[in-house]
Amino acid sequence: MKRRSLIRHAALATAGLYIAVSAASALAQQRPVRLLVGFPAGGSTDVVARVLAEGMSHLLQRTVIVENRPGAGGQIAANLLKQSPPDGNTLFLSNSHALSMIPLTVRNPGYETLKDFASVGLVAISPDVLSVNPAVVGPVSDLRGLANWARAHPDRASIGVPAASSDPEFGVRLLASTFKVDLNPVPYRGDGPVAQDLIAGQIPGGIGSIGAMLPHARTGRLRIIAVSGPKRIASLPNVPTYVEQGVEGYGTSGFVAVLAPVGTPSETIMRYNTAITQVVNSPRFAEKLSELAIVPTSSTPEELTARIRDAHNSFAAIVRRTGFQIP
Repeated sequence: MKRRSLIRHAALATAGLYIAVSAASALAQQRPVRLLVGFPAGGSTDVVARVLAEGMSHLLQRTVIVENRPGAGGQIAANLLKQSPPDGNTLFLSNSHALSMIPLTVRNPGYETLKDFASVGLVAISPDVLSVNPAVVGPVSDLRGLANWARAHPDRASIGVPAASSDPEFGVRLLASTFKVDLNPVPYRGDGPVAQDLIAGQIPGGIGSIGAMLPHARTGRLRIIAVSGPKRIASLPNVPTYVEQGVEGYGTSGFVAVLAPVGTPSETIMRYNTAITQVVNSPRFAEKLSELAIVPTSSTPEELTARIRDAHNSFAAIVRRTGFQIP
């Protein structure tokens, strides 16, 4: 009798534990999904995140909240993702800088992209552009002209870049090396502040997303003189690439993608990938991103992993060519 009572109590305890775990799991699934962004609100990455979150919320029937954790070129948000449990409640929308460049240029970034994160899906291709302030540099309209201006004004030869040790910073280093001129890359916290200081005349040139620069170029306050990537872009057909202007090695386009903590169940990854793909391929998303001159582009998780690896290899070649040493 006593033995039967013990068995019954054990069974009840097990059932209670199962119910508690199930309830906790259900509660976790009801919580909003955090979509971490490593840059300030208002920048191009943030805009992409908010349009994506809106679409995902509708498709998943679950709130997706954008959480800005700016700083260190995306490292703060990346490390927060690494520390998050792989329960599907935290995602990270990142640019290629944080995923493929920072691990090459920072001694202890706190994460290894392909080891600590699970690829979910590509969201967009986002080339950078180099812009100048015509009120400062006059009629300069190409990279050689900018180099000549910098040579004549060495005390003002600074180019703003969105983050320290970023691919735009290495673009400045390659530009300086190609044209044998001293150019000082000045790191900011995102391309929004770069554009603001460029318009104000605090710096003669700056590199940032098309979305951050194009509206001001249309008003004549800025002039776009170069675009990154392997080819010209449809929204700026008359602006040549860096490579066309003689800066070899700077032909990789930036991208924006979503990742999850490593260990996130594959079915969760695929559920999010399906939702992201539907949003990215929707007319509404294309319309919103057209305002930023960013190209919506979806992928499978495996294709994203391959793109991250390829970008890492391309950036590694740039880092070696400039002779950069990790401080």
